[in-house]
Amino acid sequence: MLAADEFSNHHARPEPSIPRVLTILSFVMEKLVARNNTLADGLSQQLDGQSCGLAGIGKSLNVFHGVRAPSISIPKYLERLYKYTDCSPSCFVVGYVYIDRLLHKHPDSLVLSLNVHRLLVTSVMIASKMLDDVHYNNAFYARVGGVSNAELNRLEVELLFLLDFGVMVSSRVFESYCFHLEKETMFNGACQRIERPLLVLSDVAEIRENSQSSLPPQISENTESSSPPKIVD
Repeated sequence: MLAADEFSNHHARPEPSIPRVLTILSFVMEKLVARNNTLADGLSQQLDGQSCGLAGIGKSLNVFHGVRAPSISIPKYLERLYKYTDCSPSCFVVGYVYIDRLLHKHPDSLVLSLNVHRLLVTSVMIASKMLDDVHYNNAFYARVGGVSNAELNRLEVELLFLLDFGVMVSSRVFESYCFHLEKETMFNGACQRIERPLLVLSDVAEIRENSQSSLPPQISENTESSSPPKIVD
């Protein structure tokens, strides 16, 4: 995955303004992960070493588990996905819908620091394929997300089967999840409003990884470079 080091913006598009949905989703996911990490630690202690740590809880998500939690934070990771893939803000809402559906279908599974990044990049990529008229291919998302192309291909297939290929999201469901996310950040009766573009599902075009100028900085193992290193699991 990624480290939290700063990386070069040489190949990046101009700095985009951060959609409110990224701030809200970051808050919700960080709270969920913190709660689940505490729960998983407690369960592991109760099992008195009989489990294989956090990875042993919720076996449905084992394929999404890394050896260790990436050092890049959830907000920075979501910003990176948005910045380099140019996906629409709606993709992050729909990606959250997929994760929520997954947890309802497999209630024994927990979103943890070991799997949240892979769940996010996979769900957002699938959402982009469903929503955006033009989207990048898996190889590009893998580069942005800090995993190999082969791994992301495997994660995509795994997530689709775990969802029973239930990736359609109606405008009514989309609106209900926007409202739910907004309520999560409500403070003193005020909340941030998520952008609500018109959702139209149509044939989409794929941008292939054939132009070096469009690529995000390479994630290498050189920790001295300006790019965040790739974590070898």
